[in-house]
Amino acid sequence: MRRTTVGEIDADVLAYTAGQDRVLDLALVEADCLGTAAHVQMLSRVPQDPPLLSAAAAKKVVTELAKVSRDAAAGRFEITLEDQDVHLAVERRLTERLGELGRRIHVGRSRNDQVAVDLRLFARARLIEAAEAAAALAGALLALARKQIKTPMVGRTHMQPAMPSSVGLWASAWVEGLLDDLELLQAAYAQNNRCPLGSAAGYGVPLAIDRQLVSDLLGFSRPLHNVIHAGQTRGKIESVILSALGQVMLTLSRLAQDLILFSMPEFGYFALPEAFTTGSSIMPQKRNPDVLELLRAKAAKVLGHAHTVAEMVRAAPSGYNRDLQEAKAPFFEGFDLTVSSLAVMRPLVAGLKVDKPALRRGFGPEVFATDRALELVAGGMPFRDAYREVKARIGELAGGDPDAALAAKTHLGATGGLDLVALNARIREAAAWARREKRRHEACRKRLLGI
Repeated sequence: MRRTTVGEIDADVLAYTAGQDRVLDLALVEADCLGTAAHVQMLSRVPQDPPLLSAAAAKKVVTELAKVSRDAAAGRFEITLEDQDVHLAVERRLTERLGELGRRIHVGRSRNDQVAVDLRLFARARLIEAAEAAAALAGALLALARKQIKTPMVGRTHMQPAMPSSVGLWASAWVEGLLDDLELLQAAYAQNNRCPLGSAAGYGVPLAIDRQLVSDLLGFSRPLHNVIHAGQTRGKIESVILSALGQVMLTLSRLAQDLILFSMPEFGYFALPEAFTTGSSIMPQKRNPDVLELLRAKAAKVLGHAHTVAEMVRAAPSGYNRDLQEAKAPFFEGFDLTVSSLAVMRPLVAGLKVDKPALRRGFGPEVFATDRALELVAGGMPFRDAYREVKARIGELAGGDPDAALAAKTHLGATGGLDLVALNARIREAAAWARREKRRHEACRKRLLGI
């Protein structure tokens, strides 16, 4: 048997139930310290005689919490098997340093709402990080689009030559895709930025705690009102966030696939930066797009994690269930994979080389077939008749002028009607949002822990 803060437990059962938390929870130490700092400040203001915690006692706890957070950042904080998780590890540390005072801090809360607020604080910081990285990649793609806005490129459907396009149109498509994904990240952020602390085990406590104060101290937009609902958002909010991250990775995976294809010798449209390719152990000539191939696989993992976590909570009854613990690893990895993928793609895109002659060589006469049919329509012929006439003489089509074809499409969003200024404004707005929220999060940390 092993002795823990919450009782004795069989050693094998302890190892099984603690799972990976001893390692994973090291990422939550700062969040746990922030949540506890807000909690003890609130306890010191509860109108009760004798007080649950004096203002002086709360100050001592906060001072020690700041030390814990700094130690964790420096790799000097340990979560033991007997601790089981970050919450009891921090409580143990406070008790070791502050004695009885450390044993008083848990009044009015449960590990259920404690882990819920920790995960939301952790996710808040990481969503900002993901948004910053997505905006930076969108900026790199926009720079490529600007530089190559008039560079012809064959547009494809079913991977077959279809119609005249441009590198600018292709690159800015990914910009707009990432901007749409950023809106999903912001929506997930808004859902996440609500405070569950004070719901305790999911049914409240018979104490005059101030949940609004705790929410304000932690920088949340508002508390989650219903205490059962506050607990039940655990798992669901992770699923929502992973779904948003999955959409980012879906965009990146398709971009990676295009870059793999169009950098093949058979196309030769783009050349990947040499530093982002790898060699072969046997074939001296190889420059393999390993980064892009791995990104495709990582995208599948993030999309799978979103489904995994949703399945974990799909059939769970109301109230807390320990199944939720297993959502932590995929949740953390979803952030790691998405942020690292965004980060590696930005310099790759910035270093991409465009082979303009190769792009022009892709224009066979058939690429202009639709444009030719529409020329006949402009002369008065019904479209279906024009379509059939061009189709019947497809082998007789003369080659067209790619530059003229690009310039002819002047409507909104086409090759001659791209509004890159508007896209840039959206990127700047998203980046400003991320900076603003980052400042708020850092101000919360400074206000509560002084670090």
